[in-house]
Amino acid sequence: MINSTQVSYFTFGAYFNIGLFKYLFFLIIMCFYALIICANLLLIVVICMNRSLHEPMYLFLCSLFVNELYGSTGLFPFLLVQILSDIHTVSSPFCFLQIYCLNAYAAIQFINLSIMSYDRYLAICYPLQYNTRMTYNKAAILIALSWLYPFVGVAVTISLSAPLQLCGNILNKVYCDNYSIVKLACSDTRVNNIYGLICTCLLVFGPLSLILYTYIKILKVCFSGSKQTRQKAVSTCTPHLASLLNFFFGSFFEIVQSRFDMSSVPMMLRIFLSLYFLTCQPIFNPLMYGLQMTKIRSLCKSLIFGC
Repeated sequence: MINSTQVSYFTFGAYFNIGLFKYLFFLIIMCFYALIICANLLLIVVICMNRSLHEPMYLFLCSLFVNELYGSTGLFPFLLVQILSDIHTVSSPFCFLQIYCLNAYAAIQFINLSIMSYDRYLAICYPLQYNTRMTYNKAAILIALSWLYPFVGVAVTISLSAPLQLCGNILNKVYCDNYSIVKLACSDTRVNNIYGLICTCLLVFGPLSLILYTYIKILKVCFSGSKQTRQKAVSTCTPHLASLLNFFFGSFFEIVQSRFDMSSVPMMLRIFLSLYFLTCQPIFNPLMYGLQMTKIRSLCKSLIFGC
């Protein structure tokens, strides 16, 4: 048996030798990461610099873009180092640090999207009362909670996983994953499973219930409201719905890959599915909101061409 004190590093089993193509993959991923940083930073700067965008809806978007940078930084530099390495290992402390960053990113993303759905619900269903129901201070409190709660919750998850006695140190992934480490445990993992179930209920079913409720109400207002109301709902909800669906599909792929035997699926496809919600979401959101929302699009154009 290998206990947790003896496991000083983990080995990734999903990497394989691609020869000189590793430099091509490194260049592609580095360019992709640079694009993510530029796109998200551009929108953050635009929202922060323009007083006309200092409204709850844009504050939630700014929080979303900051989280994209946070999650990407937790994955891409590590991925770039591993692509160029001949031995794909990572120290145990750094592995748990990456788990913390990526799990917190996913939780913050989902809670942020649910808060944005609530904001859209107030704007469409209660347009005259929106400014009193969604104040600047209320938006700031919601953003703070959307970051604080996942940070605390994921910290507890790490504190339960780190002391586990492990029977191995090989992770069949290209990055560190908490469930993959728990599956290596020789000791009792009932506490981890119970806490994981509680976290799933609070971090998934809670926000999901809010999203479903708000969109049911929005649909009712759209069907019974005027053409102008429907146009407003479509213009403001389309980017949010697209972001939600993209995140749901990516998360679903990752959950299926983690929980079920995927050995019959080609390795490249498994790697792509495991990385989808961590790589596509950070570039999908800024492009979607930057192109779809007229106010942001016009300000981005003036900033870029003005410079």
